[in-house]
Amino acid sequence: MLKLIQNLTRRTPLGWLQLTQHKGRFAVAISGVAFADLLMLMQLGFQGALFDSAVVLHSKLKADIFIISPQALNIGAMSTFPRRRLYQAMDVTGVKSAEPMYVSLVTWKNPQTRDKKNLIIVGFNPDRPIFNLPEVNSQLDKIKQSDTLLFDRKAIGDYQQVVARVDAGKAVTTEIERRTISVNGLFSIGSSFSADGHLMTSEDNYLRLFSRQSQGNVNVGLITLKPGYDPTQVVQQLKSYLPKEDIKVLTRAEYIAFEQGYWQQQTPIGPIFNLGAIMGFLVGIIIVYQVLSTDVNAHLKEYATFKAMGYSNTYLLGIVFEEALILAIVGFIPGLIVSTGLYTVVGGATNLPIAMTIVRATQVFTGTLIMCMLSGAVATGKVQAADPADMF
Repeated sequence: MLKLIQNLTRRTPLGWLQLTQHKGRFAVAISGVAFADLLMLMQLGFQGALFDSAVVLHSKLKADIFIISPQALNIGAMSTFPRRRLYQAMDVTGVKSAEPMYVSLVTWKNPQTRDKKNLIIVGFNPDRPIFNLPEVNSQLDKIKQSDTLLFDRKAIGDYQQVVARVDAGKAVTTEIERRTISVNGLFSIGSSFSADGHLMTSEDNYLRLFSRQSQGNVNVGLITLKPGYDPTQVVQQLKSYLPKEDIKVLTRAEYIAFEQGYWQQQTPIGPIFNLGAIMGFLVGIIIVYQVLSTDVNAHLKEYATFKAMGYSNTYLLGIVFEEALILAIVGFIPGLIVSTGLYTVVGGATNLPIAMTIVRATQVFTGTLIMCMLSGAVATGKVQAADPADMF
């Protein structure tokens, strides 16, 4: 390795000199690679925001184990199972508590604009808080009142007046399911691809809004374990003890994977983002190949001269790969900078959890290196075919 580094530092940087000989062409090449990187980073960023926002509510729950219906699709379409399964779960060794959670996707009228929006509403027992949300836990007395809710201040939409009024200690009224409700508290979670925000209320208020759902049928069961018990082992015990026909028992990691799997496998959104990233990769290959192929053609006589002087094909191919490496590195930097700025703009406009991560940047940079090297490998065919006898 040391010998290789020494050889690289001693040799003339022909690849860099050839690329920068025509400044305009070099700038266009860098722009093309940056565009491909930008496309890949944005598609992967949107996909990451999709998966992260889908489980933002899940991550705030205090439970160790979750019980759901086998017919449940995602957080907005959870189906129901008998509440008595939670009482039965209390008989299993290691279970400390088993609390019900009612959740549904609901259409409500924006109190400020009167536009209809889709929000996720959650109902639970205020005497037994289920969220790791200090804002919610400090306002549990408010949702004990009839027809009162807490509103997500990070919901998408025009809610400045609503938020200001509630912050001032004044209730705001609107409609859900043709029933007048009052918003008298705020919390922060944010939007997702399935809903513009969230609402919190008591289970009694929830069941008043959704009178067709009885108290005996719940959407999610939240199991908290006693200290020292392994969730995986308790899950196996619950699966053996409880009837399998109407419930599914999941660890926290499995519950999160269940939600993300819905968006990745059962909707076209996840595959579309993957396809967009692949398209960016292919566009990059085409752009880099065109740049390198043009450069090789422009310097074909020089390559033939090197051959006549006794330089090997390996040396000449190294020049082309050097150019590919330069394009990958120099083109990635502006693509990363622009996409990071766009992440900030999109996150601020949508309240989606989109941000640049080291893992994503590393993945795209690795893809860029592969993209440029593949293009260089194809372009080197002309270098190997260069014959001094044909050039002169």
